[in-house]
Amino acid sequence: MFRFAHVELLYLLIVIPLLVVFYVVAVGRKKKAIAEFGNPELLKPLMPLLSFKRGAWKFVMLLVALVFVILGVAGPQFGSKLQQVQKQGVELMVVLDVSNSMMAQDIKPSRLDKAKMAIARMVEKLSNDKVGMIVFAGDAYVQLPITTDYSSAKLFLSNITTDIVPVQGTAIGAAIDLAVKSFTPETETSKAIIIITDGENHQDDAVEAARRAREQGITIHTIGMGLEQGAPIPEKGKPGQFMKDGSGNIVVSKLDAETLGEIARAGNGLYIRASNTEVGLSTLLDEINSMQKSLLEEKVYSDYDEKYQYFLLAGLFFIFLEFMILGRKNKRLMKIHIFRKENNNDK
Repeated sequence: MFRFAHVELLYLLIVIPLLVVFYVVAVGRKKKAIAEFGNPELLKPLMPLLSFKRGAWKFVMLLVALVFVILGVAGPQFGSKLQQVQKQGVELMVVLDVSNSMMAQDIKPSRLDKAKMAIARMVEKLSNDKVGMIVFAGDAYVQLPITTDYSSAKLFLSNITTDIVPVQGTAIGAAIDLAVKSFTPETETSKAIIIITDGENHQDDAVEAARRAREQGITIHTIGMGLEQGAPIPEKGKPGQFMKDGSGNIVVSKLDAETLGEIARAGNGLYIRASNTEVGLSTLLDEINSMQKSLLEEKVYSDYDEKYQYFLLAGLFFIFLEFMILGRKNKRLMKIHIFRKENNNDK
């Protein structure tokens, strides 16, 4: 099997036909300039050292050398063997609360921003595990299907805001049910759900949803975003102003640690309270790494050997040939006629 490591560099070969056109035009102009002085055949004795053939050969040598150099820098590789790689890991669904209360700033810079930064760091530490993301407020949506594409995970994560879910609320139970359905079906891979929320104003039976998930072998961990004293919720687009209730009082969002603890116990997982210094995902990642890992996927890769050096050596060889070909005829060499027939009159 053959391939180029840097296929995009092969576009440099476009210069070859351009150089040919340039050379043809240049030679044509040179011949035309000579013709302006008279008949080229009659002028030959006046220019005994001129040789268009030598110039053409030198140009051909340079072109061939350039082709080999371009092919060399493009990284030619030959497949030498097939290697089977097995990936073992767990499947992990991150369920993130994006309700307005997650904009409270008792955890800096905000509950949501702190959670997003912690998730990004966790994704960087994953190796063969699959990860997916679900966002929820009054309803739940799959933000990222289960995948091993960690770059996509971080990209989708960066686009998460409180505006991504139109219905406000805290439907933790719905988010758990959606997460359960989002795992790879009919697989014995260990599965875990991490719920990151302040748990406030939950509107369904999240504890029962956690029990149903545990019955299917899925572990549920919860992380409480928020401090005991709580914090007001900033008004969107109004710096320094906070959300108020119907009576005009500022709404203070507080962490519902009790409910989140119950959900974790029902899901046979851990409950961790976040703080300004630590969200808790590192602790959960250690717990997840201790879970039994199973075969997630099996791929066959071809191991390639680099062969660029041969192409570069060939390029240098043709450059050397071009250097050895003189652009003009040599007076001394012109006097040597090895195969000239002997004239009988000279005897």
